Amino acid sequence: MTPASAAATGVTFVWLGMVLAISFLEAPLKFRAPGVDLRLGLGIGRLVFRALNTVEAVLAVALIAMIFIAGPPTGTVVAAVVTVAVLAVQLGLIRPRLTRRTDRVLAGEDAPRSKDHHAYIVLETAKVAALLVTGILLLTA
Repeated sequence: MTPASAAATGVTFVWLGMVLAISFLEAPLKFRAPGVDLRLGLGIGRLVFRALNTVEAVLAVALIAMIFIAGPPTGTVVAAVVTVAVLAVQLGLIRPRLTRRTDRVLAGEDAPRSKDHHAYIVLETAKVAALLVTGILLLTA
């Protein structure tokens, strides 16, 4: 394993761990905490996901750079590109819609539930799968 491949592997599994911890553990649990209503939960979620997505963007750039340097097999490159593409769709299409809904709820409106939230969860699940495949392929290359 080259240093670039090792770095790409590390970036991939750190990214995977962050997504699992925040999206699939913290996000749903915060709404079960005593005293956390929808508005407070959305306010916390906005801060947490803004930070997560910023770190994810940095990790995506690092992963692509390390993949470019390491030159792994095509399947590994495809898995990494799929991962980054899913993140791009989340950040470019879904997050802005979710932000608009959150703005409405935080302003006191009774905004209807958003189907975009379900799309985000589906994409988050796809991103986890793509990260897992990327990491495994990097380990086996």
